[in-house]
Amino acid sequence: GVETGAVSVDMAKVKARKDAIMLSDRKGVEDWLEGMDGCTVIRGHARFEDPHTLWVGDETLHADRIFLNVGGRAVVPDIPGLADIDFLTNVSILELDTLPEHLVIVGGSYIALEFAQMYRRFGAKVTIVEKGPRLTSREDHDVSDAVRSILENEDIDIVVDATDIRIAKRDKGFELTPRAGAAPITGSHLLLAVGRRPNTDDLGLDSAGVDTDARGYITVDDELKTSVDHIWAMGDCNGKGAFTHTSYNDFEIVAANLLDDDPRRVSDRVPTYALYIDPPLGRAGMTVDEVRKSGRKALLGKRQMTRVGRAVEKGETQGFMKVVVDADTEEILGAAILGVGGDEVIHSILDIMSAKKPYTAISRTMHIHPTVSELVPTMLQEMTPLE
Repeated sequence: GVETGAVSVDMAKVKARKDAIMLSDRKGVEDWLEGMDGCTVIRGHARFEDPHTLWVGDETLHADRIFLNVGGRAVVPDIPGLADIDFLTNVSILELDTLPEHLVIVGGSYIALEFAQMYRRFGAKVTIVEKGPRLTSREDHDVSDAVRSILENEDIDIVVDATDIRIAKRDKGFELTPRAGAAPITGSHLLLAVGRRPNTDDLGLDSAGVDTDARGYITVDDELKTSVDHIWAMGDCNGKGAFTHTSYNDFEIVAANLLDDDPRRVSDRVPTYALYIDPPLGRAGMTVDEVRKSGRKALLGKRQMTRVGRAVEKGETQGFMKVVVDADTEEILGAAILGVGGDEVIHSILDIMSAKKPYTAISRTMHIHPTVSELVPTMLQEMTPLE
C-alpha cells in the first residue's frame, strides 16, 4: 500500500559514498599498521634477489621469514578489436561517476552478475555476454537457471554461447558480436569480468626458488608454506580461495602454526562463499553435481522460497534452498541457499559441517519463527535419496 514518486540516481553521490567508506577502511588499516610497534611499512614494488633478499625500489631487505600476500588482478582476454576501445574491469568500473547508457559485460560469473544487477538497478541498460552455455558454471544447473531468471526478471539481457567474441569501435561506443552470424550488440561501456590472475609474474619468484603452477598461483602445502621452507603465501596468490574471508583465514592458519603451536590446516576448512545479487546465494561445501560424481550414496533436501513464511511475508520469494547429506555418515556434504537472507542462513549449515556433526544437529533443533532459518530443519526432515 506504499506508493512513491519517481526515483532518480545521482552517480556522483553514489561514487562519493563508496569512496568515503572504502577510504575510511583503508586509512584505518594503514594507521593501524604504521602505528604498530615493531612494524615498518614500506611502499613499493618488491622483487626477490635470492630466497632471503628482496629489493623494494632502492632498498634491500633481508629476512629469515617471508610472507607473500600479493593479491590478484583482472584477466584481460585476447578479443579481436578490444585494443581499439576503452574498457572497464572490476576496479576501474568503481571510478565511474556517470551512468552508462548501455553496459555490456563479458563474463557470466560472480563479479559480472553483481555489477550487472547493480547497474541495472541504477538505471542502465545491461547485457551479459557469456562464453559458456550458462551463467555461474561452477554451480548446479538449477542454481544457474534460477540466477538467470532473477536477472532476466529485471530486464537484464543475457547472451550465452558467445564462442567467438569480436569488437568494433563506433562513434558512440562499440559493437560486440558474440559469435559468427549473431546480431551485434551496441554498447556505451564494456566491463570485462572473465576471471582473475595472481600478481606473481613480476616478483622474481624464480630467484627465490618459489614454485608456481601453470596458472601462476604459488604452490603451497596444507599449512600454506611454499616450496621454500621459510616463505609462506596467503590470499588470492595461492589458489586456495579468492575471497577476503579465505585470505584472512589463511593468516589465521599461518599464525596458529607459527605462534600458537596450533596445527591448523587449509584442508580443515569448508569451502564457502556468496554471490551478492539480490536475493543472494550462500554456498557451502560440495555441489550436488560434485556429490554425484563422487559416487557417494546421498540424500537431498530442497525447499522453494515460496514455501518459506518469512520470504512470503517480505514479498521476496525468488529462489530456493537445498542441502545434500551423506546417507551413511549423516554428515552434510554441501548446501546452497538462493533467496532472501541466504548469505546469512548458510552459516547455520556451515557451522555444523565444520564441526563434523550429523545433520540431525540441525534437524532436531528449534529455530525462531518467523525466520528463513527455521525452514532448514524442515528441509532436512524431508530429504529423499539423491538420484
